[in-house]
Amino acid sequence: MKKLLSVVLALALALSCLSAVAESAITDQEGASVSMLAMNSWYSTVDLKDAYLLKKVADNANVTVEWTLIDPTTYSDTVSPMLAAGQDLPDIIQLPDTDNNMTYLSSGMFVKLDEHLDIMPNYSKYLEANPFIKASLTAVDGHIYYVPQTVVTNNYQPVLMLNMPWLEKAGLEVPTTLDDFVAMLRYYKENDMNGNGDPNDEIPMSVQSAFLPYMFGPAFGLDLVSGFYADDNGVVHYAAAEDAYKDYLTFLNGLYNEGLLEVEFTSLNRDQITERCANDLTGATFDFSWQMSNLYSAQYENYDGTKGIIAGVAPLSGAHKGFYVGRNPVSGCFGVNSKSDNIELAVKFLDYAMSEEAQDLYVWGEEGLTYEVDADGNRHFLPRCTEDTIWYQGLGINAPNMPSQQSTPATDVLLPAWHVQNDREFEEPYIRAPFPNVYSTTDETSTISMYLVDVQTYVDERAVAFICGYASIEDEFDSYIATLKSLQIDELIKVKQAQYDRFAAAMK
Repeated sequence: MKKLLSVVLALALALSCLSAVAESAITDQEGASVSMLAMNSWYSTVDLKDAYLLKKVADNANVTVEWTLIDPTTYSDTVSPMLAAGQDLPDIIQLPDTDNNMTYLSSGMFVKLDEHLDIMPNYSKYLEANPFIKASLTAVDGHIYYVPQTVVTNNYQPVLMLNMPWLEKAGLEVPTTLDDFVAMLRYYKENDMNGNGDPNDEIPMSVQSAFLPYMFGPAFGLDLVSGFYADDNGVVHYAAAEDAYKDYLTFLNGLYNEGLLEVEFTSLNRDQITERCANDLTGATFDFSWQMSNLYSAQYENYDGTKGIIAGVAPLSGAHKGFYVGRNPVSGCFGVNSKSDNIELAVKFLDYAMSEEAQDLYVWGEEGLTYEVDADGNRHFLPRCTEDTIWYQGLGINAPNMPSQQSTPATDVLLPAWHVQNDREFEEPYIRAPFPNVYSTTDETSTISMYLVDVQTYVDERAVAFICGYASIEDEFDSYIATLKSLQIDELIKVKQAQYDRFAAAMK
C-alpha cells in the first residue's frame, strides 16, 4: 500500500507539472515559432539571444523565438529605416520610440490589439488594473495597438535630499517650507558645518540646473517638469507662462543674489556633487532617490548602511502645498506586424509576455538561481547577482527586449532598509502624475513640431537670464509673456487641451 501510495503521489505530481506547462503554453503545435525584432543588452559583452530566463519564457509558452537583436545605442537609427521601408519585418517589433506622433500607426503597420483581447487575458487584466497606462496607449481612433514596457513611477523619483549631520549640528528641524529651507541655507553659508576650521568652504546647496524645476516649481503650484499641466478642472496650462512663474523666478534670483545658488549652477554635474559629498562640503541636493544611498551617502567614511547621511525629505511648500513630479510609466512599446502570417500566435505570445509568471521571471529570475526566500516569505537576490553583473544581465533580468514592467519590490531589496523606509515616508505619498503622453493627430503633430522647440529654447534661455539677473524680472516679464504668445504658445495649449480631453475620456 505504501508503494502504491508513493506511485500515486508521484503521478499526481507529474500530472500537476504537466498541467502547469499546458496552462502556460499558448499553442499545442510542435515547433511553433515567432520572430521578434528588439534591443539587445546595454552591456556590449552580453547577448540576450540565448538568455536563460527569456528562453524559459519561450519554453513556457511552447514557442521558439527567432530573435533579431540590435545594439540599443544604435537601435533607433537602425530600426527606423526598416520600419519606413515596411518590408520583410518580423512578427513582433519593439518600436524605436513610443510613436506619440502615430507615425507607424497611421501607416497601418501594426495590429489593433484591442480587437484581440479575447485571446489576451493577461493583457486585458493589466489594462484594467492600470487605467492611466490604458488611456495613454489609446490612440486617436480609440484603438490600442501596443504592449508597453514600463518604469516605476511612484517610487525612487527625484527628491530633495539633506545632509542630516549638518542639520543635527545646526539644531534645525527638517525644513518644510521655502522660508525654512532658505533659513537653513543661510545658516550653512555662515557656519563651519563640516568642522574643518574653515567657515567659508561650505556650499549650502548643490543642485543640477535640470532639477531646479522639480525642486521649487511645485511650491508655486507649477509642474515645470511636464511644462504643460491640467488643473483640477481639467484646464490645461503652460507652467512657464503662468503668473506664478514670475514668483518662482524671483525666488531663484533671490537665492542666486545671496550666493545660496552658486554662480556656475548651469554647468554643475553629478560627479561634482559626488566629490563635494566625499569632502563633506554641501548641505542639500536634489536627484533621483536611487542616488541617496548608492552614491551620495556612500561617499562618507562613517556611513555604515544603517542610517542615511544624505537622506530624502518631503517636498517644500510655499504658496502651494509641495509635491514631487513622477514619471510617465510607458518607456517602450511592442507591436504585432499587421503583415505577419503569424498574427494570432504573435498576439498570444505578447500576451503571455505580460503574464504574472513571465513578469516574475523578468524581475526576479528563478529561486535558487537568482534569489532566495527568507523565513518571513520575503525574497532577496543572491550575492552573485550584485557581484557578477555580466552573469546577472546575461540571464535576461529586466531584459530590454521584452515588455517588462519595473518592480518596486525588486528595487527595494537592492537598497538598505533605511532608504526603502525613506522612500515610503517622504516620497511616495507626495508623487503627482505628470502630464500624460498622448497620441497626436497629424495636425497636432504639425503644430507641435512647428512651435514647441522654439518655445522651450526661449523659456530655457530667459530662465537663466532672469535667475542670474541679466534680465530684470520686474521690467521684462511682461515682454517675456508677449514673446511666448508670438511664438504661438496659445496654439500649443489648444493642442495639449485637446489631447488631455481625449486622455480624460479614455480614463472614463
